[in-house]
This record gives sequence, structure tokens and C-alpha cells, in this order.
Amino acid sequence: MTVINYIMSLGASVMMPIIFLVFGILLGMGIGKSLKAGLSVGVGFVGLNVITQLLADNLGPAVNSMVKIYGLHLHTLDIGWPAASAVAFGTEVGAIIIPLGLLVNIIMLLTKTTKTLNIDLWNYWHFAFIGSIVSIATKSFWWGIFAAIIVFIVTLVGADRSQKQVESFYGKDLSGISLPQAFCVTFIPFAIAVNWIVERIPGLNKVDFDAKKLQKRFGILGAPIFLGVIIGMLLGLLAHYPMAKMLQLGIILSAVMVLIPRITSLFIEGLSPISNRSQELISKRFQGRSFNIGMTPALVIGHPTTLVVSLLLVPTILFLSVIIPGNEFLPLASLSGLIYIFPLVLPYTKGNVLRTFLVGLVSLVLGVLSATALAGIFTSAVHIVQASLIPAGTTSVASIDFAASPLAWLTYVLTTEINIIGPILLSLAALALMLYNRKKIIAGDSKKSAKKDTVQKHQTV
Repeated sequence: MTVINYIMSLGASVMMPIIFLVFGILLGMGIGKSLKAGLSVGVGFVGLNVITQLLADNLGPAVNSMVKIYGLHLHTLDIGWPAASAVAFGTEVGAIIIPLGLLVNIIMLLTKTTKTLNIDLWNYWHFAFIGSIVSIATKSFWWGIFAAIIVFIVTLVGADRSQKQVESFYGKDLSGISLPQAFCVTFIPFAIAVNWIVERIPGLNKVDFDAKKLQKRFGILGAPIFLGVIIGMLLGLLAHYPMAKMLQLGIILSAVMVLIPRITSLFIEGLSPISNRSQELISKRFQGRSFNIGMTPALVIGHPTTLVVSLLLVPTILFLSVIIPGNEFLPLASLSGLIYIFPLVLPYTKGNVLRTFLVGLVSLVLGVLSATALAGIFTSAVHIVQASLIPAGTTSVASIDFAASPLAWLTYVLTTEINIIGPILLSLAALALMLYNRKKIIAGDSKKSAKKDTVQKHQTV
């Protein structure tokens, strides 16, 4: 545990290269190739952190200016995902979440209730977070463990069921890769539901613009590099910036739109050798079975639709937060992380800008309400784990990320507030998902095996 906690404290940019190095060596890739793969991922994380910090540093003042100008003040302060992760890993549940998650993962692989090996250890903090706040609320370590396992199971099943859509939409570079991040998986049902509704609305169902079609129709005006300038100047205008400052914000957001996709290519560069080698070994040693490597959604957050929609949602959710009945949470510090809503949404909306925006809007409205509902226990947890994270004079805090996930809220409520019936319902739902996933996995493997036999027969003939 001391070793694990030390590696976790190094951050994703150091921890993930170490994991890739060890994983690559275990796969027989050799030290050189494994080290290169790990370093590519590490450099990708550093680059991504630099760009997202650039976004936060420049978006933050504009957002704060809008809050002051339009009087957008609410009771619960957004202190960002770092506080949520600190709470997550700062409890007894958080301390053992990595070995616990890997154990559950192995059991599910052996029972064919998942086909994803989740090596995205940094994002295990989402499971640690729900486990930590439940354990604090119930004063029970074991109820915290129960909640963390439930969310882990739901996340693995969601990653499995979305993998084909991910591969189809993002390309063959993600063959055999799934995205088992709890926050991302939360929004798959919203994407499916919004798509279903839009398909049944005449006129709206004909609107079909993704990033490529925008650029094709509007030329340079539809290119990400130009859209960044337009959106940046729009935000500057809402913040009452002078022209010079509006232009500066526009250029910076344009840079973000261009650089994030290029940086995320480093993740693919590091991941591809690991993925290819894994598939080779699996096909040899586990004939008739297939597996996915679970990786960070940072692989795909550079998609132009994700970036455009995320930036458009910033002023939208700021103004809506003030008028949503029952909401007390104003997202501020977390706004640069909105891009993580969409990695598993785009494969279902096919990158359609309008549909993706509507999914994001619905998700954020429910998200701020979830954050409001969890603000009490979140604030208590921060006081217990690291009270210095709460600014002086602040009585209520929350964040976007998993603290604003309807999945986190539902798991928390059913575990802590509905006596024994809630946990029973969660257990039955998790079991049903596992059995459903097992059925799909077995059917898929049988189909692949039959196809392989047919090919071999033709080759023999």
C-alpha cells in the first residue's frame, strides 16, 4: 500500500508511464519499446495538463467577470476536481481502491462478466470518491466498499457495451480499447435518450452538422482554429472585455482547439504497441475469447465537436444554473473539465454538434442538481480529509466531475438513505448488468470463433 500510495502521489503524468512500462514488459515487448510507450503517454499527460491549465487560467477570469456582471451568485462554491480526488484517496476506502478494483476486475474477467482490463488506475479516484463519501455518511467502511464496487461494475459494463461504438466512431486506432471512466459512462444513457427524442422531432432530426461538415460547408469559418476565435470573442463580449482582451482570449481558445487534438495523438502513439501486443497474446493463449484494454478518455477528448460544444456550454450552464429550480451550485473551477462529459457521448451522436450540445445541456442540468444534492456530504468529507481546501467564509462546496454525476448521486442515495431496500436494488441492478454483459460477451466470442473457423476452412480449400 505504501508503494501504491507513493506512485499515486506522483500524478498521472508519472504514474501512467510506470504502469505502461511494467505492463509492456509483462507482455514481452522488451524494456525499450515499453519505455517508449510509457513516455509517450507521460508526455501526452504533461501536454494535456499544460493546455487545460492554459484554458482554465484564461477561461476562469472571463467566467468570474460574467458572474460579477450578471449577479450569478449561488450558495455552493465549486472547488474543482482536485478537491474531489483528494477526498477520494484520503480515506480508508480510497487507500485500498486500486487493489480492490483490480481484484473485482479479475473476478469479472474470469466469470466473463466483463472483457475490459481497466489499467486506467488514475481514474480509479471516481470509485474511491463514491466509496469515501458513503463511508463517511454511514460511518461504515464496508458500505463504502459496497458503493465503490457497484460503481466499478456499472462502469466496466458500460465500457464493454460502448466499445464497438467507440472503435467505429474514433477509428481503428482504438481497436480493442474501451473507456472505463465512471464519469464518462454516466452519460451514455443520456446520449441514447436524446438521440431517440431528436429522431422523432420533424425538422430537428434533419439537422446534421459534425465538425467536418461544418468545415466543409463554411470553409475556414467552420474550422476548429477559427471557431476557437469566434467562441473566445463571444465569451469575452459576455465578460465585457475590451477588444484587445477579447482577441487575446479568442486566440488562446483557438490554440486550445488546435493543440489538444495534436497532444492526444501522443496517447495513441503510446497505447497502440501495448494494445496490439495484448491482442496478439490474447488470440494465442485465449482462443475463442477477446479482451479490451481499459484506458483514459484523454485519448479522445481532442475531437473538434467535443471542444466546440464544451466551450459553448460554458456561458449556457452559467446562466441556467441561476434559474434551475432547487439548484445551489454554480460551476466555476470545473468548467475547463467539461470536455470529459463527451468521450462516450460522441459515438452515439456520431459527432452531431446539435445533438451533442443537447446531451451536454441535459447532463449539466442534472449534474448541477446532483452536485447540489451531494454538497452537504462533500463539504463534510473535505473538512475531514483536508479542510484547507475550503476557502475561508465558505460553508458549502462541490465540484463537477464525479461529484456532479447522477450515477454518484443515485448510488449515494440508494446506499445511505433508503435503508436495506436501496442496497438490494443496487445489488440486483449490478447483477442484472453483469449477466446481460456475460450473455453479450459469450455471443460475441462465439460469433468471432465461427467467423474464424469459416476463414480457416476457406484457406484450407
